[in-house]
Amino acid sequence: MSVIDEIGRSKHVSLETYRRDGTGVSTPVWHVVDGNQLYVVSEAKAWKVKRVRNTGRAKVTVCDIRGRIKPGAATAEGPARLLDETETAAARTMLARKYVMSRAGNWFARLLRLKRPPLIGIAVTL
Repeated sequence: MSVIDEIGRSKHVSLETYRRDGTGVSTPVWHVVDGNQLYVVSEAKAWKVKRVRNTGRAKVTVCDIRGRIKPGAATAEGPARLLDETETAAARTMLARKYVMSRAGNWFARLLRLKRPPLIGIAVTL
């Protein structure tokens, strides 16, 4: 099994983005892989979005829900970019297909007419 397949089959990945000084900051996230692209959706004001905007690179590693990485876990590194509104909507749709809780959260937010912060997608080329 290739690294991309292993990352795609996992439930969570640790998305490591980099500060301007090169220090990495990891965050466990939901993800979906389409071809050689890994997609993540986050709040537009999140620090990981600002770090991607500044450095344009990221590293992903298979992890558990708490971000713990097992020795020998699949890892890939590549350029990262922020998505426009259309691409972000497509990424949200793909994530909703993979994660039931995402669908449930989106449904409840619409039902209760909750005001949600703006979202933006991140694509990492693996």
